[in-house]
Amino acid sequence: MNKILLSIAAVLAICFTACAQKKDKPNVSNTSSKTLVAYFSATGTTAQVARNIADITGGELFEIAPQSPYTEADLDWNDRQSRSSVEMDDAQSRPTLKATKTDIAGYDVVFIGYPIWWNLAPRIINTFIESHDLKGKTLIPFATSGGSSISNSVSELKKSYPSLNWKEGKLLNGMSNDAIQNWITNLNNQ
Repeated sequence: MNKILLSIAAVLAICFTACAQKKDKPNVSNTSSKTLVAYFSATGTTAQVARNIADITGGELFEIAPQSPYTEADLDWNDRQSRSSVEMDDAQSRPTLKATKTDIAGYDVVFIGYPIWWNLAPRIINTFIESHDLKGKTLIPFATSGGSSISNSVSELKKSYPSLNWKEGKLLNGMSNDAIQNWITNLNNQ
């Protein structure tokens, strides 16, 4: 009888421990955590990925928009005088955000999406981070790119904002909804 009681007690202890550990991790794949999918998209590519993430997570979309939209000429990375080139050459550049009424205080999880510019997140992402209180939130970067990986941009974000709770980022070029769903599911296991 004692062996049975000890076995039951051990199983219960394991279950309670597993539940307590899981409680500390925000669940980004359903509505138990309030999720925001914030994104900057100059050409629409990152916007489409952000919509897919919002659909999968049930999160709310939030466009990180510049006060003055980027033109095709602004995005010409071959022109050292183009707006994007000038911004990326200046680490202190903080493009002004378009005024919005979204309050992100109530969100637990914030996906932050952007195209890779010069192997970094565009400076408007810094503006967004510095304009909002993101302490205590789980931040999940995602990106699109014509040829760069996301690694350096995430590393630089973590270095610039070390007090924030960053998850590993993911480059989501051309990924199917199933592949994005698998990535989000795996985030819950980190």
